[in-house]
Amino acid sequence: MSGTDPLRDLSPGRVAGVVGALGAAAAVGAAVGVAAERMLVRRALRPDPERDEPFGGLRGRVVPVIATDGTPLHVEVEEPPEGSLADRLGDGLTIVFSHGYALEEDSWHYQRRDLRALGRLVLWDQRSHGRSGRGSAENATIDQLGRDLESVIAAAAPTGPLVLIGHSMGGMTVMSYAAHHPEMFGDRVRGVGLIATSSGGLAEVPLGLPAPLAKAFHNVAPQVAGVLARRKDLVERGRRAGSDVAYLLTKVYSFGSNVPPSLTQFVHRMLSATPIDVVAEFLPTLEAHDKKTALDAIGRVDTLVLVGASDLLTPSAHSDEIVRHVPGAELVLIPDSGHMVMLEKYPEVNQHIRELVGRVRAGLAHTEETA
Repeated sequence: MSGTDPLRDLSPGRVAGVVGALGAAAAVGAAVGVAAERMLVRRALRPDPERDEPFGGLRGRVVPVIATDGTPLHVEVEEPPEGSLADRLGDGLTIVFSHGYALEEDSWHYQRRDLRALGRLVLWDQRSHGRSGRGSAENATIDQLGRDLESVIAAAAPTGPLVLIGHSMGGMTVMSYAAHHPEMFGDRVRGVGLIATSSGGLAEVPLGLPAPLAKAFHNVAPQVAGVLARRKDLVERGRRAGSDVAYLLTKVYSFGSNVPPSLTQFVHRMLSATPIDVVAEFLPTLEAHDKKTALDAIGRVDTLVLVGASDLLTPSAHSDEIVRHVPGAELVLIPDSGHMVMLEKYPEVNQHIRELVGRVRAGLAHTEETA
């Protein structure tokens, strides 16, 4: 790039349009339009059945974890309630949840709330996200996230069978772990859930935009991200000034139905809490991500591939591609849902996770019977 700074003459309000879109991992500078403006009116007027839901308020036992490069990772464990099926079986099965880009472990709110009886739940904030420590820019990579997952498993679930579930970037983290440790799949790892994610090709995703605009975004995104990171103080002021725009972009790119306002606000809050330099540092690794070869290892275990039918960030074609490499996987397309499908359609998602864990347990029982 030249020595000029393309943000030099932008006001905070104009910067907010760019930052809001990056914060939602979506389209830079996309016009919100009349229909999106009307969403603000509906947010103020419509009833909110989730108004009293304690989003971000569920906490577990903290397990300290240090990544291979010294970055502290925030990890929480939920033990199965006394008398639950998992408690009675005593098989030590652990389900590890890895969250997506610019989010945090609280994005698994409904899974943490409703699936505790399935087994030990391990939830963690990926590096530089949520309550985890700030990693270096050079380690803001999918490969490092796979090594981080290895550290989380070693500290929080050192023994017993595992089910690994990842959403968006978290699904890529699971693929990275499989690339580093294929020998674990079919041994300790007995099940995988890949939710609204991709094995590669994100640089071609149209993002719900006309093809020329989408191509232009992907071409300039890494450079723009670098500029935004260098001007993070100005950018954060712009984010605050453009909060309504960011809220609307969150709604458009997170959901496929008219969800309660409190749910949109919850996701918006997580995205807004992720520093812009973190958003910028991880964008190049997402654009370059390609872990198709890791799917061979994942194909050894029971695999659920689930995506919202209206997902603009990891469209259903990317789940189709995963299943093409994991032919025995269960493919689930959830109607009227977007990228945050595990929040938007949590009863359906939770049921499919229950069924996945049930199949894993049936396989464990069969293995014990034939041993």
